[in-house]
Amino acid sequence: MTQADTFLAAGRRVLETEIAGMQQLLDGLGDGFVEAVELMLNVRNRVIVCGMGKSGHIARKIAATLASTGTPAQFVHPAEASHGDLGMVTRDDVALVLSNSGETPELADIIAHTRRFGIPMIGVASRPESNLIRQSDVAILLPRADEACGTGVVPTTSTTMTLALGDALAVALMEHRRFGPEHFRDFHPGGKLGARLSKVADLMHAGEAMPTVTGDMPMSEVLLAMTNKGFGVVGVTDGTGGLAGIITDGDLRRHMDGLLTHTAAEVMTKGPKTIRSDALAEEGLQVMNDRKITVLFVVDDGALRGLLHIHDCLRAGLG
Repeated sequence: MTQADTFLAAGRRVLETEIAGMQQLLDGLGDGFVEAVELMLNVRNRVIVCGMGKSGHIARKIAATLASTGTPAQFVHPAEASHGDLGMVTRDDVALVLSNSGETPELADIIAHTRRFGIPMIGVASRPESNLIRQSDVAILLPRADEACGTGVVPTTSTTMTLALGDALAVALMEHRRFGPEHFRDFHPGGKLGARLSKVADLMHAGEAMPTVTGDMPMSEVLLAMTNKGFGVVGVTDGTGGLAGIITDGDLRRHMDGLLTHTAAEVMTKGPKTIRSDALAEEGLQVMNDRKITVLFVVDDGALRGLLHIHDCLRAGLG
């Protein structure tokens, strides 16, 4: 067996062990999970997620996932909690405490704090007889699955199961609240994901920045409007504030002979492609790419709202 074969065999063994643990977690999911979701759904303030060591790293991720999907949450380090941070945990909170053994010494103070002040506590551990599970208002038992390290001492399968359990809790809450991409963007405006969830309304030009003319405007004035706004296009409005048509560089070329003798309505292209302000900006970019255009006017229920330029999409990180 080559060294590469040895590495692959180890990797596959780890994944197979963790998959087996995940299957046990799936098979054992029951009332405790349901009760935990109900507690977090009705929390008046925040879900306080707590864990030590590797469980602490998982707890941080679970808190972040909850917070970004509509459930206010905060990670509290158990050691720091013992030195003043217990003040962050109030009667209006729910505590989600993670420990594979259920006997982590550093958790003693935060467990005692929740009991003293009647703060609901969800305990996640693998030992039903452990202090954490016995003290919890709601208990979720992790299956006693084999750790993937082979020695049984390195948190591997147990942390993978706990991470997946956190995702399951967050998504169950998210789906109950009908929390969609438009809400997710409110908590995640930065980065590539934030850009992909941007709405047309977030990027469009509106008001005085929008290049518009009326249908009876002479083309000499239309050219000035196109030049001043700098988009290479103008929208031609009708009498009700709607979009009757657009004039682009292509329209100018097609009417070059005697251009200045025409009005905007005589030169414009009728029925241009438009987009709604509540559409994803990514959709607008796709339309512009497909049609090989650089501008889309934004129209909601017949009313002209703004203009989306391809450069706005690119600057926002789309494309």
